[in-house]
Amino acid sequence: MKANLYPTAHSFAHERRYGFEFAGARDLPETKADHTALMRDGYVIIERLLDTQTCDAVRTETRRLLGAPGRNQFEGFKTQRLYNVLAKTRIFDDLIDHPRLLALLDHLFEPNYLLSQAQAINITPGEEAQQLHFDDSFYKIPRPRPALAASVIWAIDDFTSENGATDIVPGSHTWDAETFPTREQSIPCVMPAGSMVVFLGTLWHGGGANRTTRDRLAFTNQYCAPWLRTQENFFLEVPRETTRTLRPTIQSLMGYSVYPPFMGMVDSMHPKRVLDSD
Repeated sequence: MKANLYPTAHSFAHERRYGFEFAGARDLPETKADHTALMRDGYVIIERLLDTQTCDAVRTETRRLLGAPGRNQFEGFKTQRLYNVLAKTRIFDDLIDHPRLLALLDHLFEPNYLLSQAQAINITPGEEAQQLHFDDSFYKIPRPRPALAASVIWAIDDFTSENGATDIVPGSHTWDAETFPTREQSIPCVMPAGSMVVFLGTLWHGGGANRTTRDRLAFTNQYCAPWLRTQENFFLEVPRETTRTLRPTIQSLMGYSVYPPFMGMVDSMHPKRVLDSD
C-alpha cells in the first residue's frame, strides 16, 4: 500500500456535522479487497501498517503504563491490561483512527459510528488460552445476524502460534445461537509486528496461550454502530480538557457526534458545539 493513497484521517469531515467519512479511500482497491475478505471469512489480516520505530515507541510507552495482571480468568491472571488509554497517553491515537481501518469500517457502519473500547493487552509467559467468545454478545439480538460491532487487534510484537496470537474461528460470524466452537476449529492469527487483524463482532475468537519466555503485546480497539451504547464511558473517563486536544475524528468516535437526527444531543445542541463552547 502506498501511504499517500490514504490521506490522514482528520482531513475528512461530514457536511453539516462533526464527523468523518472516507468517500475516496473507501473505494480504493485495497479497501474493497479488505471488505470482501472480512465479509467472507469474518476477519482480515493486513500486514505491516506500522513501522519498527512506531512499534518500539508503543512498546516503550505501554510498558511504562502497564500495571498488575488481570483480575479473573477471562482477563487472564498472567495478562496485563491497560484501560482508559485516551486519558493516559497519545501513543495509540494513530491506531484508533488509522485511515485504512476507518476506510474499511465505513463499509460496515453508518456514519458517526463509535469507538466502543480501547486497551493494550500484554500476554506474559505461561498464560493459558482465553475462553472463546464473540465481542458483540452483550447486544442481545439473536444470531445469526449482521455484526453490530467490529474489533481490531494491532500486533505490537510478532504474533506467533506459540506466544499467544489470537485464535479465531474462520466463518463463525455466520453461525446461529446454537452453534459453539471447539479450540480445534480455531487458527492463530500469525502476523508480523505492525500488522492488524480486523474481525466482525460475531466472530468467535480468544487469546492464545503464551508458551514462550517473552511477552506478546497488542493494542485492541472495538467499534460499534452509532446507535449503540459503548463499552467505555468516554465522557466520564476522559477529562474535557484532554478531549479538546484530540483530533476531530477521535472526538467523533468518542461520542462527540450525533446519530441523525439528534441521538447524542446535549441540551438540544450537537455535543461537539457544547465541547467547544465550554
